[in-house]
Amino acid sequence: MQSTYVMIKPDGTAKEGVTARVKSRITAAGFTIDREKEFTLTEDMLRAHYDFLVEKPFFPEIVEFMTSGPVIGMIVSGDNVVFAMRGMIGVTNPEEAAPGTIRKDFGTDKMRNVIHASESPECAEIEIKRFFG
Repeated sequence: MQSTYVMIKPDGTAKEGVTARVKSRITAAGFTIDREKEFTLTEDMLRAHYDFLVEKPFFPEIVEFMTSGPVIGMIVSGDNVVFAMRGMIGVTNPEEAAPGTIRKDFGTDKMRNVIHASESPECAEIEIKRFFG
């Protein structure tokens, strides 16, 4: 059994019904949502989460967007869940995402793509500790 961190971003929580539909897709795929919480990100949290982007000129835009409303953080568990969730969410840009992926169905652009999921088991462990202690 493996766990991963999944976060519905502010654009997802702001759209009517998206949170419920995303959670339904997760459970329909056979995964369990072990814990979840709604919270608002801070700039300090984002600096830790996106430490590889802090020096990029677009980082202030990320902070502005990601602090614009609540997010839903979840610990999701199941067999091979890290890899499977990455497939379910699709590539970063919704225009390039495969049909039926969460980002293709609900995202609007590279930043406003509704969802984040850990990219590796190592990242999942770090992100779960970061957001759930």
